Amino acid sequence: MDNIEIYKTIDDYNKAMGVETLHPLISVIDFSKTPYNKDFSAGHSFDFYTVFLKDVKCGDIKYGRNYYDYQEGTLVFLAPHQTMTIENRQPHQPKGWALVFHPDLLKGTSLGRSMREYTFFSYEISEALHLSEQEREIIIECFHNIQMELNRSIDNHSQRLIVSNIELFLNYCSRFYERQFIIRKHVNTDILSRFENLLHTYFKSDLPQTIGLPSVKYCADKLYLSPNYLGDLLKKETGKSPQEHIQLHLIEVAKERLYEKDKSVSQIAYELGFEYPQYFSRLFKKCVGVTPNEYRAVV
Repeated sequence: MDNIEIYKTIDDYNKAMGVETLHPLISVIDFSKTPYNKDFSAGHSFDFYTVFLKDVKCGDIKYGRNYYDYQEGTLVFLAPHQTMTIENRQPHQPKGWALVFHPDLLKGTSLGRSMREYTFFSYEISEALHLSEQEREIIIECFHNIQMELNRSIDNHSQRLIVSNIELFLNYCSRFYERQFIIRKHVNTDILSRFENLLHTYFKSDLPQTIGLPSVKYCADKLYLSPNYLGDLLKKETGKSPQEHIQLHLIEVAKERLYEKDKSVSQIAYELGFEYPQYFSRLFKKCVGVTPNEYRAVV
């Protein structure tokens, strides 16, 4: 892709935005106070965590090959080294906020150890967080609190207080995503139904014998979702992970096939996508409580 601007440091990004660097590892930017640049690069790649809250649409935000389901009051999350492009940029002053922070800021902190729990940094473009007006006010207050701490002189408490405020912000985002899962329940139910149909079709085909057991990534790709989003959605709706759903479906298919007395357990294992029959027997006993042969003896 041509014309990609790569920001390796927080200071690089601040300079591009025309704002002062108050801390080398974190910045909060109010876009309404930045100089507008018509020649600003279309593509952006960041070597740090980036969160955008846009209050006015200033272009079509694209991640990979797809566009964000974009509207005012949308939060967009990017993990380090992800690339985002803006197409059809509108000729007016952008409004909104950016929170950018380097992973080094989190080293040695509890947030640094728990960042993987905030799975929305790995969501796909259609899975952005759409805020209510009240939620938007809470998010902006979080930004103001971080900005207030950055405006103070750095001391022995700075890192802990700044990181605590980032963690508070991320916890609010987790809550708001949970709300979004709930109010989009009809969409989630459809996804769950399509997931079950996908597994049914998969095990009815010869795919298990050609490519093996279905992975969570394979299923998420077929549903046009990110693995993390699918996992969070299913956990919220059913209490089970995608991997647990796959295993449960597989066991039900295995039970049906064990009725076919002309096939050995090893044959059934290979048909289901297992490379080694003993792995199938081990999983079956773990889920059912008896081995495939023991189950077959009583059915």
